Amino acid sequence: MRVIRYTDEMIREFLDDGFWTRETFYDFWEKNALNLGDREALVDSKYRITWGAALPMVNAIAAHLINRGVPKHARIIIQVPNTAFGFLARIAAERAGLVALVAYPYLREKELDYMLERTRAEAVVCPFEYRNFNYLKMFQGLNAKHGCIRHFYLLDEELPAGLDDNVYSLIRAASEEPVLTEDAYRERRFDPTEDVCLLTSTTGTTGIPKLVEWPIASRLCTSKARVALWDLTSDDVTFAIAPHAGGAGGTLTYFAAPLVGARVVLLEDFDPQAALETIARERCTAIGVVPTHLVRMLEKEVEKYDLSSLRFIRSAGGYLSPQLAEEAETRLGGAITSDLGTQDVGSVSGCKVTDPVDLRRRTVGRPLPGNVVKLLDDDGNEVLDGEAGALWFRGPHAPAGYFRDLETTLTVFREDGWTTTGDLVKYDRGCLWIMGRKKDMIIRGGQNIYPAEIEGLLNEHPAVANVAVVAMPDPEFGERACAYVVLKAGGSLDFNEMVEFLKGKQIARYKLPERLEIIDAFPTVGDSGKVNKNTLKEMIAAKLKEESGS
Repeated sequence: MRVIRYTDEMIREFLDDGFWTRETFYDFWEKNALNLGDREALVDSKYRITWGAALPMVNAIAAHLINRGVPKHARIIIQVPNTAFGFLARIAAERAGLVALVAYPYLREKELDYMLERTRAEAVVCPFEYRNFNYLKMFQGLNAKHGCIRHFYLLDEELPAGLDDNVYSLIRAASEEPVLTEDAYRERRFDPTEDVCLLTSTTGTTGIPKLVEWPIASRLCTSKARVALWDLTSDDVTFAIAPHAGGAGGTLTYFAAPLVGARVVLLEDFDPQAALETIARERCTAIGVVPTHLVRMLEKEVEKYDLSSLRFIRSAGGYLSPQLAEEAETRLGGAITSDLGTQDVGSVSGCKVTDPVDLRRRTVGRPLPGNVVKLLDDDGNEVLDGEAGALWFRGPHAPAGYFRDLETTLTVFREDGWTTTGDLVKYDRGCLWIMGRKKDMIIRGGQNIYPAEIEGLLNEHPAVANVAVVAMPDPEFGERACAYVVLKAGGSLDFNEMVEFLKGKQIARYKLPERLEIIDAFPTVGDSGKVNKNTLKEMIAAKLKEESGS
């Protein structure tokens, strides 16, 4: 199945420049089995699997799929918690030449109905039951409508009685199915540059995700860049606290760790105490989290755990305030890393774990190798260093586009490969500083206010847990800035105190928020955890209208 956007010319360019290769992710599992066979590859609450033991399991699962007639390029949905056999299913799908869509465990009929409609998936990997929810029943119900799923693989060694013949134990398949000849697998091998190899889902404002298609080469290119930024080696122990289906947990563990043979530890159910105990017990050196995980962990007595092994923290999937980053670094001991990228357009930049503290906490680092970045004004001209402009980039780290939807793809990518994240960014000290989304910029009487600048400063206030600055309509200036603030437990903040605090940061007076709204929690975009600023804008506009009596 040819990728929808990459042309032969683009593919040759990235191959000739050395950013893309003909390797697959399976190649690294094979290499690790040969060179690191006795070392542990995967650890969860039940299994400890070495690289040497993992490889035949992967080949057996792939053989089971092939022997049951699942054709090359067919789609497979993998909806599993953080488990060792969930990882094996992912790499086995690649080995079998199947396009894997890895779904968060908390998605239900509404989202999966859309995914099945779009992908026509022929196989599913899921638990029988997880958190008192019957996944098999859900998928069988969906299949009554779509009729495309031919095979169901469960994360259970023993299956309940009375199931259909097309329901299998993934774990038993991994140990019982005879592997095929190398020629049989070779026929199923993806072309890393031309074939769609995996799908990821975006977070849509409607709650229905878009599906994004990727060749192996672009994901592998980004994974190698992350390995370099993180100085990752085979001595590292990576820990997925966030779900491996997403970037926060999966980039570190599924995509990066196998490239160097680093061990992967998986936390099936998030519990802050269990996370801290696991870091100490397994001597984890790198963890993948979303900011909420850090908040919950820092509520515990972290000092009673031996976390001295922790080298860095990869936080993604939501805004991480400099204040929370500082507390996490001080109490947990690992360096916070930050980066810029989205499922829609790919990875743009990243910080090194060895970068100075202020760069790691306040910037998104330098462009990844191969990425060309331009910061443009409203007329399409490049801005001067230190000035904010809309971020456009082109490079080898981008996806191929939306799955089988060229029309929508071309609304995001130009035919020459250029795309924008929608962020307003400035260059300073060689790094990219996010000033806010272009659509969120506030224009007060012709003067531009960048919300991220104010948010970063106000987050340093000791009473503030989180802040979002949005535009509110104004008849005189067009727009003014309103600060929505979530307070820390027991904290207090009034408007005058906020203004005096920001004045102490020596910013221009026109940038000062002209209204303060205290809120218990921010509305979020879908399941991403990102603040929905459109909702906040609507809330303050409605409140102003009510107050004016109009």
